Amino acid sequence: MCLISFAWQPGSPTPLRLIGNRDELHARPTAPLAEWKDNPMIVGGRDLEAGGSWLAAKRGGVVAALTNVRDLQLATPPGAPSRGELVAGALQCDDIEAWLTALSQGEALRYAGFNLLVATPQRLWHLHRGRDRLALSDVPPGVHGLSNADLNSPWPKLLHVRSALEQQLLPAGLLPTWPAVVQRAMQNPQEAAVEELPDTGVGLALERQLSAAFIVGERYGTRATSWLTLDAQGSIDITEQRFGPLGHFEGETTLSIPSEPRHSSL
Repeated sequence: MCLISFAWQPGSPTPLRLIGNRDELHARPTAPLAEWKDNPMIVGGRDLEAGGSWLAAKRGGVVAALTNVRDLQLATPPGAPSRGELVAGALQCDDIEAWLTALSQGEALRYAGFNLLVATPQRLWHLHRGRDRLALSDVPPGVHGLSNADLNSPWPKLLHVRSALEQQLLPAGLLPTWPAVVQRAMQNPQEAAVEELPDTGVGLALERQLSAAFIVGERYGTRATSWLTLDAQGSIDITEQRFGPLGHFEGETTLSIPSEPRHSSL
């Protein structure tokens, strides 16, 4: 994904609410939100080119989401694996904390830059692999945003969607049902003003195009808007809206994942 906003409220009936946009080449083959045939414990979209994902969940109450880090001064290691495999790895490992710790101690340097979020009802980890640091941390309670830099970096679109999520979480009854307010912000195609743009080394024209929360283009753009809730018992509700070139709507899927893990014959 390229833009995520989420509310982390451990100890509440709904510890995690998350919404994000996946921006990608429209030609890249992708499977929509579904149960994975090779591992029915996992539900999510799938990159059919490399086999990974940008957002997925495991029965029993684990969620993983990924954004790439956009920094032309951060060299991609030769033969770097797809960053999408980190989402699959987080959901298939036996010990999440040990797996993340190993990545933070150097294994993540095999990959190009990324942010990885991994959540259970009790805990939310953030692993950042950037040019200046490789760090694993626990996300503090609150409303956060994540794009193609570090957590809560003040990019215009991040500030906008984070503010919308804060409005969404005002006392029940004052605003429409989740995620209406923040969904509108996530699907806003307006570009940021030149003076507000970050400088990630891609040039002004592309920087402006990428500054929109919802990117509209013929070859590259927002392919999906996804949102989910994770409750205190580990149940997950997840919805994915899909888009084609020039933002053409292509379909919507909603799945509910019970808290009890289902045994697989695989």
